[in-house]
Amino acid sequence: MKKRSSLQLILGTTAVALALAAPGLGLAADQPGKGVKVQPIKSSIAEETFQTLLVMQALTDLGFDVQPIKEIEYASGHVALGNGDATFMADHWNPLHEDFYLKSGGDAKLYREGVYSQGALQGYLIDKATADKYGIKNIAQFKDPAIAKLFDANGDGKADLAGCNPGWGCEKVIEHQLDAFGLRKMIKHNQGSYAAIIADTITRYKQGKPIFYYTWTPYWVSGVMVPGKDVIWLQVPFSSLPGTRKNADTKLPDGSNYGFEANNQQIVANRAWTDANPAAAKLFAIMKLPSNDISAENMAMRNGENKPADIQRHVTGWIKGHQETYDGWLAAARQAAR
Repeated sequence: MKKRSSLQLILGTTAVALALAAPGLGLAADQPGKGVKVQPIKSSIAEETFQTLLVMQALTDLGFDVQPIKEIEYASGHVALGNGDATFMADHWNPLHEDFYLKSGGDAKLYREGVYSQGALQGYLIDKATADKYGIKNIAQFKDPAIAKLFDANGDGKADLAGCNPGWGCEKVIEHQLDAFGLRKMIKHNQGSYAAIIADTITRYKQGKPIFYYTWTPYWVSGVMVPGKDVIWLQVPFSSLPGTRKNADTKLPDGSNYGFEANNQQIVANRAWTDANPAAAKLFAIMKLPSNDISAENMAMRNGENKPADIQRHVTGWIKGHQETYDGWLAAARQAAR
């Protein structure tokens, strides 16, 4: 009887211990990132906040200690990720940012798996009215001084291109192509704050003046000046890119050639950190955000819903509208941590 009582006592004590431990074990499985700091970064493009905040919300729901976003341009941002000074960036464009990626350590130091948003396009556009009137379809036509002068905003005889911020991947492509296509003498690449430059471009368009600009999709600009209706994409005479992509063919499946490859946006992160946090690595690999959803949110920002509280509300609304998908991401991330 004494042995049986002792056995019952041992079993009873073990049961109590397991019961006490269970809540902690459950919490650990539910919150695999508890106590782990995350430093998100993004470029100065305000419209990248939405997709960055969505990743941050998912990480927060996994228990990670997510810090406020720090702004840094792409080239320096990739270096910061490779060095471990930042954790992730939600807007790595592949292959546009390939040189940044490789120069910051490549796969040895950086992690990029899966596609967050696919099918991003970019290139040069002009207003359709001028294109139709003068038969302009290809940027090579700007070699003609008479064509270039149509887009001259300051009287210097050169076409004024509303261009790309210094430090962005598109800057390298535009600067390379001005030389490759023999257009350096006929086109002035206006740089600075893209938001300010494109706002001026839209004003000129509304005044009925010819416009010439660079942009990308998904982005709200193509919702204000719609390709095919208000503006047209310009073709380029041949494929020509700088750096490691110098031999790449930029033709799209439909035969169009806008001078840039179609890109996928990916979440890129510090590899040492993702190796140590498999839940986050899994999350980064499986999150997907339709480009149309990004464009719609960006347009809402354009229409005045651009305060931090507005953008957070957009994120919350997106999650509620895709709750099953979102919960599936978290479940897969938690499973990866077990």
